[in-house]
Amino acid sequence: MPIINSIAGMKDEITAWRRDFHEHPELMYDVHRTAGIVADKLRAFGCDEVVEGIGQTGVVGVIRGKGTSGSGTIRTIGLRADMDALPIEEVTDVEYASKTPGKMHACGHDGHTAMLLGAAKYLAETRNFSGTAVVIFQPAEEGGAGGKAMVDDGLMDRFAIDEVYGMHNMPGYPVGEFAIRSGALLASTDEFTIVIRGKGGHAAMPHLAVDPTHAAAQCVIALQSVSSRNLDPAHAMVLSVTSFETDTTAANVIADTVQLLGTVRCQSHEDRAMAKARLFALVESTAAAFGATAEIEWEDGYPPTINTHDQAMFAADAADDVAGGCLRDIPPIMPGEDFAYMLEARPGAMIFIGNGDTAQCHHPAYDFADDAIPAGASFWARLTERALPLT
Repeated sequence: MPIINSIAGMKDEITAWRRDFHEHPELMYDVHRTAGIVADKLRAFGCDEVVEGIGQTGVVGVIRGKGTSGSGTIRTIGLRADMDALPIEEVTDVEYASKTPGKMHACGHDGHTAMLLGAAKYLAETRNFSGTAVVIFQPAEEGGAGGKAMVDDGLMDRFAIDEVYGMHNMPGYPVGEFAIRSGALLASTDEFTIVIRGKGGHAAMPHLAVDPTHAAAQCVIALQSVSSRNLDPAHAMVLSVTSFETDTTAANVIADTVQLLGTVRCQSHEDRAMAKARLFALVESTAAAFGATAEIEWEDGYPPTINTHDQAMFAADAADDVAGGCLRDIPPIMPGEDFAYMLEARPGAMIFIGNGDTAQCHHPAYDFADDAIPAGASFWARLTERALPLT
């Protein structure tokens, strides 16, 4: 089945919602305007329940189908969209550009929210499914772990969700086309801060100092061995030292301390644990070898986003219905997604929808492709009707 006719007929309406969200971006958990509009629309659509304040500012709508699922089948499916924007100054010249300086929808969450609202309107009107569809509108995906906050607030148990699905736009793929993979789709997002302490002195007399700059440079080199010598060559990892800063700006002064900042991205829990252990061991031993000391702070970020196989292939089948095809074994990528927390709580999958030849996500010239809206909203509807067929 292609794009649903009634959803195609709603394209202008859904686009207007999307552009309104784009004009009024909100950050992290401070998505009160967006969440309020979402809740009001879900009530107007006739959702059976609309609950606000899940995970601080998340919104959940419950839509019950015409029939009831039989014993042993899926009873409730969760569909998730994110609502928050980014602290980026927009440089597009579109008429609906951000009206808030320093904030913009640079990752397409405005489109994600609008497409799921369109699907909710269709599902509430037709109800051609058994069981229950739960539409989930999440705050604080961009660094705030809003997905975890909603799970911790009882999302899955409170609404008896059996499976959960997410969708994210992907620049570079043709508009409205779909792509997915089983297993790791996106990476973990851990960060570290390293402070190397030595003994400062005159650069002309290094033998009287303990040079933390030299020790820190050796640490940077040593850390590259984690991916080249400790990681299975068939796996992927990014370990990047992104900042190297001393406490002096003088050319003739050996610093007392050096601070390193960086990130580690892995596609499995096992590789993530290995990378952390190796980082601590390498930095501490390398600093000690040069007479310095190391202080390390590790900040756990999002876990890897891992699609369960059956649900990933099921989502691909639903995408086939809408677009006449779906790439099913794309390479994983190294950004992170806090939908990972929902996938740790329930079986499910995230799928990509093409955004065309646009600026990349998180770029100040990015914009969501409105022509993807009919396919995205139709995907949600078909996925629900396939997961919860009428009996």
